[in-house]
Amino acid sequence: MHVGCPAPAFTAPDTHGTPVSLEALRGAPVLLVFIPFAFTRVCGSEVAALRDAYLDLTADGARLLVVTCDSMMVLRAWAEVEELPFTLISDFWPHGSIARAYGAFNETDGAADRVSVLIDGEGTLAWTITSPRGQARRVEDYLSAVQALWAAA
Repeated sequence: MHVGCPAPAFTAPDTHGTPVSLEALRGAPVLLVFIPFAFTRVCGSEVAALRDAYLDLTADGARLLVVTCDSMMVLRAWAEVEELPFTLISDFWPHGSIARAYGAFNETDGAADRVSVLIDGEGTLAWTITSPRGQARRVEDYLSAVQALWAAA
């Protein structure tokens, strides 16, 4: 995936089985954050940072979606334990199909890599960042990317 390319469309269940469609979110930026596994140390620190910055990230109408290959039941429990205000998407079946479409699937581990993309309101990839498996992404990078996208609009 490269900046300027159309973002791959997807529809997948949230923690309650409700389908979430990227197409239905057109008109507002979407920050799509791929997380390898729920209930793990680094992933937990990342969602906690996103939770704490949620109001700043979404203040101008941007949407935050976190995607993992975990089942929706696992994600529902994780959202409750961590008190997450944003949508968690289950990429469980077909396994990793969203992550694969975004070039974020690790075939060896059977899970998403730490890839994040910012999609503009027209459905175009505006920004991307990748971190090594054991290294958390910085929420400040997300805030800067969202602010830059709004400033360019």
